[in-house]
Amino acid sequence: MRLDFAQPWMLLLLPLALLPLLRRRSDTLDFPSLAWLPPDRIGRVAGFLWRGFAVAAMASIVLGLAGPGQSGAQVQRTGRGAEILILMDRSSSMDATVHTNGLPMAGRMSQEPKAKVVRDLLSDFVARRPDNRFAFMTFSTVPIAVVPFTQKTDTVQAALAASAIGRGLPETRMGVALLAAIEEFEHRSYSGSRVILIVSDGGAQLDEATRRSVHAGLAREKIGLYWIYVRSGPNSPNLNTETATAYGLGEELALHQFFKTLSTPYRLYQVDDSNAMAAAMAEIDRQQNFPLILHERVPRRDHGGAFYLAAMLCCAGLLACRALQLQSWRTSP
Repeated sequence: MRLDFAQPWMLLLLPLALLPLLRRRSDTLDFPSLAWLPPDRIGRVAGFLWRGFAVAAMASIVLGLAGPGQSGAQVQRTGRGAEILILMDRSSSMDATVHTNGLPMAGRMSQEPKAKVVRDLLSDFVARRPDNRFAFMTFSTVPIAVVPFTQKTDTVQAALAASAIGRGLPETRMGVALLAAIEEFEHRSYSGSRVILIVSDGGAQLDEATRRSVHAGLAREKIGLYWIYVRSGPNSPNLNTETATAYGLGEELALHQFFKTLSTPYRLYQVDDSNAMAAAMAEIDRQQNFPLILHERVPRRDHGGAFYLAAMLCCAGLLACRALQLQSWRTSP
């Protein structure tokens, strides 16, 4: 970390610290002969220390006035967790509640919109992982990068809360959103596990070009994929039991079948209520707990106090030297 000065012009006063080295007329005494004088070793040591302390005291004061410090520094530390990009579906279907046979399902999702339950659980997930780097992106018709990768979890929490404003659009363009999420990892140094966490109640039929781009991007950036699939009711496909081929079937199954062909890790969490989603988030929390290199930018640190303390110690040394000289004069014959 580089040392800088808040007021570098004060360094022009630094040559004043050499003043104690200049001899004064009162320092010179005339003697016809020095052979009869006893050697004053204590006085010589005290004189040398006096000048050294005086120079150091003045130099320390000038350096302290110049405002030394370290600005824009980065501190590297090691934590546990991952780089997680939350890709949250904000289509209009996420504003609906879940019903089964005309009756609300057991659990919190029966009384509240899916989007609100998702936000609350994601908020708890972020709060439990202070060492992680999070990014937050929403999508419906177009993806919106709300928060770039950051270690400031309060920023992510504010973004999650802000996603409750307004209503989503009816269209869900998963392919464009995935490509935008992968781009967030580009040009970043690899420092630990990388994950895209998709939270959505729908899928997509991706064209061949998009499938190739997603497949290549995830492999190139070494990104794992988690999909929390929020079922909308009994008519939603059960992705854990379907075994048919993807094409010609629903968008959710088509997307799931494509994700299973990825060369990077993929995991599906199919949830029907808030309890199931909470369990899914807890499992992801346990799995993504690897060593992670963190670079934290710290605010400017001012070191002026250390120089002022050094000046005070030097002044104390000057007093000690003066006391030593007086003691030497009193004990001399």
